[in-house]
Formats: sequence, structure tokens, C-alpha cells
Amino acid sequence: MAAIEVKELHVAYGDKAVLHGVDLVVEDAAVTAVLGPSGCGKTSLLRVVAGLLRPTAGRVSLGGAVVVDDGIWVRPERRRIGIVPQEGALFPHLDVAGNVGFGLPGSRREKSVRVAELLALVGMAGTGSMRPQELSGGMQQRVAVARALSRRPDVVLLDEPFSALDAGLRDEVRADVLAAIRADGAAALLVTHDQDEALSSADRVAVMRDGVVVQEGAPSDVYGSPVDLGVARFVGECVELPLLADADGSLRTALGAAAGPGGSTGVAVLRPEELVLSEPGSGADGAPVRIVSVRYHGHDCLLDVVLPDGHVVAVRTLGSTPWRPGDDARLTARVPARVLA
Repeated sequence: MAAIEVKELHVAYGDKAVLHGVDLVVEDAAVTAVLGPSGCGKTSLLRVVAGLLRPTAGRVSLGGAVVVDDGIWVRPERRRIGIVPQEGALFPHLDVAGNVGFGLPGSRREKSVRVAELLALVGMAGTGSMRPQELSGGMQQRVAVARALSRRPDVVLLDEPFSALDAGLRDEVRADVLAAIRADGAAALLVTHDQDEALSSADRVAVMRDGVVVQEGAPSDVYGSPVDLGVARFVGECVELPLLADADGSLRTALGAAAGPGGSTGVAVLRPEELVLSEPGSGADGAPVRIVSVRYHGHDCLLDVVLPDGHVVAVRTLGSTPWRPGDDARLTARVPARVLA
């Protein structure tokens, strides 16, 4: 049984439609990331699932129970969900334990045991007496997650909760937070515009554009087999090459074979890590190129190279690289290019 099932969801603000028949399934105990640019409808989708926004049409089910449909509207507090906003939104007049245990039923002892359990789960053991203003941004988000899990929800909704954190802290907090949600047995719906975050942390990724889900699948499928050029451009770096047609009608690029649903009017697409540089005299096939620039990122390098026709494309290598601007090389592709419309 799915934790969340959304069918034909439509949302409008006045005359402006923002969701146009969204379908989405979030499986039990899984993390699904909704990925898309600002204004595509991600947060509106989250608000409908949370019960904070009434759609103009469509159905939402949580754990098999319909909470939104024609004539059906289940109030937010009856939906067994937890919400983690962009910034923790902790109550400043309560300490950490008070925030986590706010509204928690049971005796004082039962509450204390559950709060301690949750703080340990999110890596915040021993901080119950601290005040929100004494916590870093990452610590506040951990407390917000503990609070969201306090009533043992079936689903946790996360609205870009890591976007305000420093890059180095973001990865650590995200990994710990999602591990805590999984350990508690809840499913999670994570809204984000960060491609790396979606691909690295989610079990499934749903890409939204202009109010619809244009592709949904495993992160590797969304990245490796994008359904169209828009998804390819949005999810990671994209190398675009002009198409060439052989006498027999087969398609290729300057780097080799090309095929896909886009046909002869599409664009050939590769990822930077699917390209390989070789010494000019190595006997490698492909195209002669010249290195234009080298950008070192520690874990990899991104090199810009220019093809004979003047196209500049990006090549990714692991770690450091011996190539320098001005070097001549040959460029080949590890796989055929995908032709996308």
C-alpha cells in the first residue's frame, strides 16, 4: 500500500492554474524527492498533501485512506503527517524538549521517554534544556525533524529544509535527518530545487515542470535516461551536440552514434562523465579537440574543450587532471548519444 497517492490533482490561485493533473505515488518507508525550479508547483503539491491547501480537483490518499476528493476533506491534524519547513520554526519560548514534545499525548514520563528517544535518533541527545536561539541552523533542523516525528506519523513532508544551511553542513544534516526518518519507519516527501540533493538522497525522484510531473523514477533512471531535453538540462550538466545524418539515414554526432525518441529533429545529449580525452597520437577515434579551460573541484575536474565545428563541450574527469588549457587531444564518447526532443 502506498504511503501517498495523488491522482489528477489540479490547483489554482484565482485565475492562475499552478497544478495541471499531477499524479504521484510515494511508497511506504521510502523517500521521494519532488524536484523542480521555483514556481513549478512543488510547494503547492506539498500543501495539498498536508491539508493546508484545498485543490480545485483531484484525489489524495494517505495509507490507502482518501483524504481529498469530491466532497471529502480530512483536516490536517487527522492526517498522521509531520511537517518540516524550510527553517525549523521552533517555538522560541520553549526549550528543545518542549519543542519536540509539544502537543504529545501521554503522561509526563511517557513524553520524556519519547522526547529523549527522538533527540537521540536525530543526533541531539542531551540537548533537551537548550533554547532554540542557542542552536545552530543545522541543530534547529534536527530538532524540527524530531518534533515532526514525535506522534509517529506515517508520512513526513519536508519543504526544502536544508536550503538555508552551509554547503558543508547540508550534506551531513540531510543524511542524518533522512536516516532518522527511515529508522522511525515513516515515508518522506522531500521538495527541493537542488538536483544533487534529490539524486543522492531519495529512493525515487519526480521532476516537475509547469505544474505537471514530467518524469518519475529511480534517481539513476532520471539522470541516465531523461524523457526530454528539458529534464536532461535540469538534472545535472548536459552536453548537447548537433546531429549528423549518414547516407543510410542513421544519426550520429562528431563523437559517434546517436539514437533516441527525439528523431532527426532532436538534440544529441551526453553527460560530461561519458566523454573521454585521449592523447592526439593514441590512435583513438572521435574528434580532435583543444582544451579551453580546466576547473578543479577536488573530487573531479570539469574541462571545456572546443570541437572542430566550434562547439564547446564539458568533460568530467575524476580527481586532478594532467590536461591544461591549450592542449590538443582527441575526444570520444563511452556510450551513444541520446537524441531528445
